[in-house]
Amino acid sequence: MRIDQFLAHTGFGSRKDVKQLLKKKLVTVDNKVITKSNVHIDPEKAEVVVDGVEVLYEKFVYLMLHKPDGYLSATEDAHGLTVIDLVDPEYWHYKLAPVGRLDKDTEGLILLTNDGKLNHRLTSPKNEVYKTYYAEIDGEVREEHIQTFLNGVTLDDGYETKKAYLTIIESDATSEITLSICEGKFHQVKRMFQAIGMEVTYLKRLTIGPLELDASLQIGEMRPLTEEELAAITQI
Repeated sequence: MRIDQFLAHTGFGSRKDVKQLLKKKLVTVDNKVITKSNVHIDPEKAEVVVDGVEVLYEKFVYLMLHKPDGYLSATEDAHGLTVIDLVDPEYWHYKLAPVGRLDKDTEGLILLTNDGKLNHRLTSPKNEVYKTYYAEIDGEVREEHIQTFLNGVTLDDGYETKKAYLTIIESDATSEITLSICEGKFHQVKRMFQAIGMEVTYLKRLTIGPLELDASLQIGEMRPLTEEELAAITQI
């Protein structure tokens, strides 16, 4: 990797900004001053120092976000806030993207990463990565609905969902449930309950495959995945 690409990737601004750092002789690679932007380095082995501070290289970044209501699961939007607006400035240069999507009014677990291959594996329907949601339902969810969801539900456009796992926490005029699905159709959880004559009034995603939302992470907060979490999610 060229030194200017490396420094731009690790947050030192544009190629033009990096060129100025090099011109001022503020960059060393393995204790040698580098002034030319086309010098190639091995980013995983070279010791790069900028103005006395060692630069640590991360090719991929994986962040767990506790998404709040009101944010779109997108990288940008002309009319509203997205989950990327919640990202700390130190990660801006990594060009992160959300894995899958949550509705604007849905809270819960979002994984943000620049690892496109992992993003595809986690969202591809053929891999059947199950995501679990907690929901509050306007209506009495009964035991018979467990089998209904296992058999697949026909949505309003005629699409029949894959097997879904419904757990009833509380059943009354207002019910509480968890639902695990391996697809990401538009408004899918809401539409599945509409198909049985009920309405979702609150929705929160709890898991993506083996990755669970950290209970200590406040709404709007994020943190890097632990080594254990990353190992589990990258095995998919």
